[in-house]
Amino acid sequence: MSRAEAVRRASPLWTLGLFRSELLTTFRRWRTLALLGVLAAVPVLVGIAVRIETGDGSSAGGGGGGGPAFISQITNNGLFLVFTALAATLPFFLPMAVGVVAGDALAGEANAGTLRYLLVAPAGRTRLLFTKYAAVLVFCLVATLVVAVSALATGALLFPLGDLTTISGTRIGFSEGLVRALLIALVVAASLVGVAALGLFVSTLTSSGIAAMATTVGLLITVQIVGQIPQLHAVHPYLFSHYWLSFADLMREPVHWDDLTKNLGLQALYAAVFGSAAWARFTSKDITA
Repeated sequence: MSRAEAVRRASPLWTLGLFRSELLTTFRRWRTLALLGVLAAVPVLVGIAVRIETGDGSSAGGGGGGGPAFISQITNNGLFLVFTALAATLPFFLPMAVGVVAGDALAGEANAGTLRYLLVAPAGRTRLLFTKYAAVLVFCLVATLVVAVSALATGALLFPLGDLTTISGTRIGFSEGLVRALLIALVVAASLVGVAALGLFVSTLTSSGIAAMATTVGLLITVQIVGQIPQLHAVHPYLFSHYWLSFADLMREPVHWDDLTKNLGLQALYAAVFGSAAWARFTSKDITA
């Protein structure tokens, strides 16, 4: 490789090209499209179920399972289907999808025998690792927006739209409700950065994409189980999933920021710890595939 070619590949424009290529590769995979399809179907199924239940004039039951009680409001305002769908997918479906994509980020390349070819460029392992993580973060945002947009479309088709009542009992306009829905979607996407970093770290430990994906999802399930055991309450605030449903506080008037900031801070901590671990592992391991 010539010196001019080396300089060109190390430039920011080449990095943007690498990032664009990674995004195209990620979102062209049938696995990714299938995951997004499943996520889009969840709000449709919830909306249809509520519509059938209330079709004979009966009222939907209140939300259960300890999550935000948005489901009882869907028949009055379809916008609540957005909040309900995010609350339904966040505990498992969204993080599972992110875990699959993050776990396959590097291990999948190694398994396919393409990882060492990506490292030929002088951009280096650090830049490649950050590019992979950035692509996973984009998937976090896209996956969350897919759920939100599908829920909004389904809610608009099956239920009336209009002004809505917050958890605090105050009334806000539909446009403000849309803004809050967008903020909630962004908070949900930000709640997944810890899982993304964990999955990327696991991806540096193996050359098997399936093993990395299975391990990440297994760790996710384990954390969820630990979070449901009362005897382990002392560790609950340190689990990345503990404050996930705090996004409901954005539907209060005024907004309660305490748990929201704790959630974002905890996600940043997980991203820093497991991102650093992934960097330390990836920059020191032998690449043979």
